Amino acid sequence: MNTFEKNVQCTRNDATDAGVGFGVAFGFFATIFIIATIIEYIGR
Repeated sequence: MNTFEKNVQCTRNDATDAGVGFGVAFGFFATIFIIATIIEYIGR
């Protein structure tokens, strides 16, 4: 076992971090899509 496995800095679950990252990215792109849809609707 190497020294990094013995001295763990963070013991949080990686799946939680991946889920939060996915949610933030999805929310960002969904917000951009919604804003673009509103701008397109107003421009008609």
